[in-house]
Amino acid sequence: MSNWVQYLPLVLVVIAFWLLVLRPARNRQKEFVSTQNALTPGSRVMLASGIFGELVAVRDDEVDLRVASDVVLTVARQAVAKVITPQNVSPSEEPNDPSSAAD
Repeated sequence: MSNWVQYLPLVLVVIAFWLLVLRPARNRQKEFVSTQNALTPGSRVMLASGIFGELVAVRDDEVDLRVASDVVLTVARQAVAKVITPQNVSPSEEPNDPSSAAD
């Protein structure tokens, strides 16, 4: 019995490491993969840098992002942080449109 008890702290450390480090990392990886799979031309996305735009083309390693009417950026596909859907857009995430502001 006492032989088993001396390994208990090691077992608890391994369980804590799994709960605090490995499990959240796996969940973030799954979320990243699902975001990457949801990339299609026409989708509104936000880059990790906070730039919003519409996907014009999606390739293996790069995407073309329209940020203004005549401005298309080519960025690494992994730079896409999230796909914006109408229900998850908050006013603080979207830049204010000066043409819609009341004067």
